[in-house]
Amino acid sequence: MAKVTIDGLEMEVPDGTSILNAARMVGGDIVPPAMCYYSKLKGSGGKCRTCLVKVSQGSAKDPRPMPKLVPSCSTTVQDGMVVENITSLDVLEARKGVVEFLLINHPLDCPVCDQAGECDLQNLGYKHGLAKTRYEEERRTFEKADIGDNIKLHMNRCILCYRCTYVADQLTDCRSHGVINRGDHAEISTYISKAIDNDFSGNMIDVCPVGALTDKTFRFSSRVWFTKPMDAHRDCKKCSGKVVLWEKGNEVLRVTGRKDKYGELEEFICNECRFEKKNTSDWVIEGPRHIDKHSVISQNHYELLNNIKVDIVKYQKQVAERVNKG
Repeated sequence: MAKVTIDGLEMEVPDGTSILNAARMVGGDIVPPAMCYYSKLKGSGGKCRTCLVKVSQGSAKDPRPMPKLVPSCSTTVQDGMVVENITSLDVLEARKGVVEFLLINHPLDCPVCDQAGECDLQNLGYKHGLAKTRYEEERRTFEKADIGDNIKLHMNRCILCYRCTYVADQLTDCRSHGVINRGDHAEISTYISKAIDNDFSGNMIDVCPVGALTDKTFRFSSRVWFTKPMDAHRDCKKCSGKVVLWEKGNEVLRVTGRKDKYGELEEFICNECRFEKKNTSDWVIEGPRHIDKHSVISQNHYELLNNIKVDIVKYQKQVAERVNKG
């Protein structure tokens, strides 16, 4: 085990844990943002640089600070390490610069983007972005690509996080797409149109942190905050069958995997569950999906509060004691 201090909070974590995952064990504001890292995809991380932190003390044995900011997703903790995230002005300034670079070519089309309300870049833009862009050059643009029967690629929005390529490498038998060209011409693409047809390709949509990969069966159907997310499951021979149904009235508009509080899928689901089972009769409904209260999706959503018992007599006595004490 190694003791590490992040933003003044000391914790003990297993050796080999990254700074980012150490912060996630505690949670809260000390957790750096991450656009490319995905704990369930091997090799991910180190692309977007939004998770940069300052190591003001390398370890107890070598207390010298690291000379530059380091990506927390790929830097392992050392015993006695001291890390600064939101308590460092250098980190906050660097993060503003990273967000500005990410938004250089990314179009601000949130009003028409299906990812609005669930977009990590949108959240980062509000927290660290500038009110006006300083970029005066022409933005790079691409034609919308049809890369599969159920997936639409908007390359204009892509930030080259590589998550979708890792999904194809690690969940499917073969990968039909990848990054072609170099520099500002680099793009996610397939050499053959509509080449992506493997049975777990829909997970590319769920892992995409922006609106570059969209679900054709859901496109422009509704804003997510007008839908009602419900946990559901079914017996599926290909995957766990545990999903979230996004309903509007009695209609299921889309099906997605279940995500944790950091926006990562708990389990990957197959295309049959995602695209073909769009009737409530196909599923066993478990109940409303818990949505973080800070998310716009939580607006007008209500959850049943179970197992809450209030002792009225005890409560009245406590109130009376407080009043008597003045």
